Formats: sequence, structure tokens, C-alpha cells
Amino acid sequence: MQTAEIVTTKGTMKVEFFEKDAPNTVKNFCDLANKGFYNGLKFHRVIPDFVVQGGCPNGTGSGGPGYKINCELTGENQYHDKGVLSMAHAGRDTGGSQFFIVLSRDNTAHLDRNHTCFGKITEGLEVVDKIRQGDVIQKILVHTTA
Repeated sequence: MQTAEIVTTKGTMKVEFFEKDAPNTVKNFCDLANKGFYNGLKFHRVIPDFVVQGGCPNGTGSGGPGYKINCELTGENQYHDKGVLSMAHAGRDTGGSQFFIVLSRDNTAHLDRNHTCFGKITEGLEVVDKIRQGDVIQKILVHTTA
């Protein structure tokens, strides 16, 4: 099982991944994190009561890792509740490195089974409410347990 800590300028969020429901998405995110891809990137999009988005190397929402991954939408945990991590994309099967953290279930139900949910914040949920556009992901630490 893998977990992660998203260390930001506003605090640390601990994440448990939905490895059973989105194994390839979790692997992709963890591989990028382990390579340091996310270190120093900004949260380039913050929409109150909706999402906080990061993972763009350009800081604009236009960049990615240089490849695309397929969506994984059929698992049990494909519902955008507060604190869920989900893949951003520009259309089905076009995700790569950009992800968002859900701020409110009220405004995100339409994303269910359209964007891959791949984890959820289990500690530090209050941090996501403090993040503002331009805040930095200092690093993402991935932990593997048996």
C-alpha cells in the first residue's frame, strides 16, 4: 500500500491512494512524485467551493509530463467528495501530471466517472482550504507499506 504527504507552503496533507480502483493513475502520480516532478510547482488554479489544481510544469495549466494516461473510471471510489485527489485532463484519456483536490461535493458531482479519483486526504484537510493560487507544492513524499 502506498500513501503520500503533500508538503505545501500552507502545511502538509496526508493522502491514502485508491490503488484498487485506479492502479495506473496511482502508479503514475507516485512515479512522478518520486522523481521530484512536483517539487516547486505551483497550484495554478484555485476555484473556491470547487477545486485546487496543480501539477503543471508551466504553472499555467497547459503543461504535463510529455505523455498521456488513460482514465480509470469504473472503480468504487469514483466520487468527488471534499479532499479527494482527481486527475485533471483536457478530455478523456489525456491526463498526465495535473491533479486537483476537491473543495466541495456540492459543485463537483458532475465530475464523477469523468475524472479519475485516485486518493483522498486523510490528515491535514484544513490545509487545502488555505491554499491560494500561486502557492507552492514544496515536495510530495511517497511512502510504501506492506
